[in-house]
Amino acid sequence: MNKIFPTADAALKGVVADGQMLAVGGFGLCGIPEALIDALKDSGVQNLTVISNNAGVDGFGLGKLLETRQIKKMIASYVGENKEFERQYLAGELALEFTPQGTLAEKLRAGGAGIPAFFTKTGVGTQVAEGKELREFDGETYVMERSLVPDVALVKADVADKSGNLRFRLTARNFNPAAAMAGKICIVEVEKIVEVGELAPDDIHLPGIYVHRIVLNANPEKRIEKRTVSASVDAAAAKVEAQTVIAAAAAAGSEVPAKVVNKKEGA
Repeated sequence: MNKIFPTADAALKGVVADGQMLAVGGFGLCGIPEALIDALKDSGVQNLTVISNNAGVDGFGLGKLLETRQIKKMIASYVGENKEFERQYLAGELALEFTPQGTLAEKLRAGGAGIPAFFTKTGVGTQVAEGKELREFDGETYVMERSLVPDVALVKADVADKSGNLRFRLTARNFNPAAAMAGKICIVEVEKIVEVGELAPDDIHLPGIYVHRIVLNANPEKRIEKRTVSASVDAAAAKVEAQTVIAAAAAAGSEVPAKVVNKKEGA
């Protein structure tokens, strides 16, 4: 069975439809399926319920689907970086199901494992628990949460082999494996496709049985959500500091730290 599709548009064709529930991997802008989100926007499907940790930012990621009003409801744990999200929610144009982050991850994981519901202490005594079943275990109160089984999961991985076995890169692993497992159909966007057998068994984070379609996006934008740059260091002052440390180390007969040598050399 060939799981590889030539474009993101082709990978979504015949799968996505109006009114579906979709799970989208990623955390902030880390590990989001950029090409698949763009293709979803171009598909024109409407009235979507989207499960994702957050809704991207204005003009990027899921923020694009908010701008085109293709999302009618978000199931998310954090939405603080998107002004259009805030505007639509406060105006009553967008439904929102706020879910604690760990609970959201477990809703997807449990859905993928075939577990219809579970009990957690998170949210007990708050609005999160309103209208839900409460039960006592060992003297503690727990709230029942239903699992999530979306119609389609859109995820991002670093490498896939042709059978759909996936390897995620560092932090981009985040919600992607859980979303992939939960979806009735899983479409994955990857930066590299290799032959079956090239991924070592211990290097596979998610087996290909969960993956139905693969699309290559070798050069994603990977936009940075927030950038923090440290203040510039006065080169002359740094050189004087380095010379002082070197002199002290020489007098004591100790080794000069490599980072100090780099400062002296202007690295």
